[in-house]
Amino acid sequence: MSLRICILETDVLRPELTAQYHGYGRMFEQLFSRQPIAAEFRVYNVMNGDYPADDEVFDAYLVTGSKADSFGSDPWIQTLKAYLLKLYARGEKLLGVCFGHQLLALTLGGKAERAEKGWGVGIHRYSLAAHAPWMDPEVSELTLLISHQDQVTELPEGATVIASSDFCPNAAYHIRDQVLCFQGHPEFVHDYSRALLDARQTSLGDEVYHKAIASLATEHQGDLVGEWMLRFIGQSVSKDSVA
Repeated sequence: MSLRICILETDVLRPELTAQYHGYGRMFEQLFSRQPIAAEFRVYNVMNGDYPADDEVFDAYLVTGSKADSFGSDPWIQTLKAYLLKLYARGEKLLGVCFGHQLLALTLGGKAERAEKGWGVGIHRYSLAAHAPWMDPEVSELTLLISHQDQVTELPEGATVIASSDFCPNAAYHIRDQVLCFQGHPEFVHDYSRALLDARQTSLGDEVYHKAIASLATEHQGDLVGEWMLRFIGQSVSKDSVA
């Protein structure tokens, strides 16, 4: 039996990148399809007002990254926050990445804001601050592709930090067996990150840009995090769903 995952897509890619990369929903489908756990997906672009029908049933809901600010006042963001609160109240599993990581923290009582340390881009390394059974395979540290200028600065009540660094202390967290969030992008590939860096070179500045480009020579562990996510979802669904 496959896990059923609802991907709540919160952005539209730059026009010059759409033909090759399609969207964040597709990137997550590709990430999860490489894992040893069966899953199927439905993608809804909530930025455009697209949501699942009330009678659709999923094992988890994943909120993607976005160029929007999680603390923004856009109507679609407020609608999404209300939707996530409803899902959380009825006990649904929720996952978030980058924008989704920040939005879920905000929605559940934490705080996210523009980071004083500026842009985080390229490959970033984190120390692991906790271990859970679904964090398998186990590693001592984590590397992920990142692209963000906002951060979670206060965690929601009951949240446990999973990964952290001096640059981003709340880089990943979970709330019991219901919420799992990462600031980094497990769905990104090096070529997409390079394209974003090139598009933002002027706003990043030469020093940050060139340091980030150099970091792309390092491998990242997006596939590992993708497997952790599926194990997190599958742990209370059915043992048959997890390889």
